[in-house]
Parts: sequence; C-alpha cells; structure tokens
Amino acid sequence: MAYILSVFAVRNLLFLSLALNVSLILRVLLLHDSQDGSFNGLFFAEQKKEALATKITRLSSSVSPSSSSLTMAQGDEDRVINLDHGDPTMYESYWQKKGDETTVVIPGWQFMSYFSDATRLCWFLEPEFAKQIVRLHNVVGNAVTENRHIVVGTGSTQLFQAALYALSPCAEAEPISVVSAAPYYSSYPLITDCLKSRLYKWAGDARSFSKNGPYIELVTSPNNPDGFARRSVVNGSEGILIHDLAYYWPQYTPISSPANYDLMLFTVSKSTGHAGMRIGWALVKDEDVARKMTKYIEINTIGVSKDSQVRAAKVLKVISDNSEGPNEGDSFFEFSYRVMAKRWKQLREAVQQSGLFSVSDFPPQLCMFLNRVFEPQPAFAWIKCEGDIEDCESFLRGKKILTRGGKHFGVSPKYVRISMLDRDKNYDTFVRRLSTIRS
Repeated sequence: MAYILSVFAVRNLLFLSLALNVSLILRVLLLHDSQDGSFNGLFFAEQKKEALATKITRLSSSVSPSSSSLTMAQGDEDRVINLDHGDPTMYESYWQKKGDETTVVIPGWQFMSYFSDATRLCWFLEPEFAKQIVRLHNVVGNAVTENRHIVVGTGSTQLFQAALYALSPCAEAEPISVVSAAPYYSSYPLITDCLKSRLYKWAGDARSFSKNGPYIELVTSPNNPDGFARRSVVNGSEGILIHDLAYYWPQYTPISSPANYDLMLFTVSKSTGHAGMRIGWALVKDEDVARKMTKYIEINTIGVSKDSQVRAAKVLKVISDNSEGPNEGDSFFEFSYRVMAKRWKQLREAVQQSGLFSVSDFPPQLCMFLNRVFEPQPAFAWIKCEGDIEDCESFLRGKKILTRGGKHFGVSPKYVRISMLDRDKNYDTFVRRLSTIRS
C-alpha cells in the first residue's frame, strides 16, 4: 500500500511540474519580441490571456498520472502562424547544407582586447570583416565602396542611432526633424524617440513635411514594408539623407547599378540571414560623420563583438567565393532568388484564390548580377484587405495569422505586412490557409 501511494505521489508531482513548465513555455513564446522590439504578448495581451489558459488546459488534460510521455502534436488548422516579424529563418536550410564551410573556431585567448586596429577611424572594426564587406559589394555590384569609411555596428538599428547622433546639428535651439515617406519602417518612430533626445525627434510622413530648416530624411530602398524602390521626397534645401539599403540584394530586387549615396546602411540579418550575429555596417563618405558615428558606438557599447565580426567575415567570404567560383550554380544568391520566386508565386496564387486580398505588382528589371530579368520579390508582402474589412491585422488574427498592421507604418489599417522569410513549414501553411479564406 505504501508503495502504491508513493508511486501515485510521484506521478502527481510530475504532472504538476509538467503543467507549470508548459505554462512557462507558452508565456515565453507569447512574450517573444518582434523585429520592432515590441512584445507580441503585450500587444495582444487581452486576446491571448484566454488563449493561453485554453492551451494550458488542453495540454494538461492530455496527460494522466499514468502517462509515460507527452504528445504535443497539433494540426495545422489549429496552429498560430506568426509572420509579424522578419526573422530570416528561411536561410537555415542553405547554411545547413554548407556544413563546415562557415564554421569558425575561436581559441579562448583570441580577441580579448577592445581594439581591432587602433590606427583605423573605426578602431573596433576587424580588418578581415572590412575586407569581405568591400569584396562582397564589388562582387554583387550593389554599392560603391571606393572613398568610403566603414563603420560596424550591432545591427543596422545601432547604426541608425549613430547616424542620427552624427548628423544632428548641436547648435540648433530645437531637435532636428526626422522623417520618412509612409509607409515607413515601423521601428523608425520608436528608435528615433526612445531616448527623447534633444538632438532629434520623429516628425512623421516625409510627404506631408513642410517645416523650414534642416531635417533628416530616411530613405529605405527597397522599402520596408511595401518593397518599392524609393527616392527622397522632401524638396527642402537643408535636408540630410540616410539610405537604408538592408534589402538591396539580388534575392529581393534586381541590382541595376551600384548605390552611391553619402551614408548607406546594410545588415547581415537580411543579406545572409544571420540575424543572431547582430552585425551591420555603414558606408560613409564624410570622414567627420563616420568619426562621430564611431564615437556614438564607443559610448554606447564600447565597440562591437569581435566574435560576431569574425564569423560574419567567414560567411561573407563563402558567399563571394561561391558567387565567383566553379560552384556558382550553388551560390547563396541563386538559392535565395529561387526560394523567394517560388514563395511570391505561391502568395499570388493564394491571394487570387481567396479573392479577399490584393498585393502589389512590380515592374520587371534586368539584374546585372544574376543576369536575368525579374520582378522584385521583397522580403515582406504588403497585403491589402479588400471590401468591408477595415482592420486587416485583426481579421487575419481571427484566422490565426499574426501580421503587423498598417497603422504601425503610418497608413490605413486595411494593410498588413507579412514576412516572407519564415521556415518552409510555416510559410506553406500560411499560403494554404490564406487561399481558403473567404470571409
């Protein structure tokens, strides 16, 4: 009898532990941060409290004290598809096939100093990373690197902040206005105003900006969220431009000519898919601006991880090698182009079958790098809900598809941004579900 009670007590203890762990895991998943640094769980707090309780009850009830294992299989029709953020996990399969080609081993004694090269303007920039940045741009032909200073940052977000710091005039009585044409990247307002700086402040849609005096205009091309090529739109004589070229790579858009601007931002996360490295770089024409950007990063984080730079240099080298060498057919950009082309074809077919949505069309262009004519196939789909659907984000949330609504980008809530870069399983489930939505 004592033995039976003992076994029963252990099983109940295991059951209780399992329920608590399931609850914790679901909470972490719901509070996982998005690309904008916002929290999905907080954003949908009220809606998800009830869903969380339902999931915990369902999972807990499937386990009895006599169970020896937990089965958490769930049908696609019940699964929430989260395409709110641009986590580029689509690229995992390519890098898995490359095996050890991009493996980096760093002995514990290496890269211990703050300094990479004290003689450089950007003293924490690893020389090999700088070399591979220049090489890749020259191979692809998407940016001018001659007579440019390279500033490395912890992703393009830090570089954007550094650029605002460097470009803002210190002698002005009020903060300089920062604008971008709507629909603009949803993080721009958040990043610009998060520190409540006296140097700069968010001033909204560049198309409606008419204030006299200096201003900073952010030009994202191809644009996030709608994928179109962009130019500056404000006609003021005192404007300063920042060009965010995170998506100017041949898997997303034809490379027609090298970008040649005073300040250009790039990021590893969208060029190679390695978002977890947290590495980006700026090509800066003006030495004083590059020096001020470097100073900001020095004050902010005392440089950038050398380990990440070494790993990023290895990845960029493999991409350049495969683009130029005998294995050109297996190059990263060929793979990425094919996947994006397939996904956009699937999306357009799903939109047509449903009849409730519309998606942008793009004019085809010749890509000098891939040597073929094709339509842009952006990293995000900018979808509009047609008819009487006024809040597209809420409508799709009801279909268990999480997106980011137009209001975050300065436009109508009839629009949503949907990531095209998720894993195959999630993306395939999304297009199947979208094609069946009728009302």
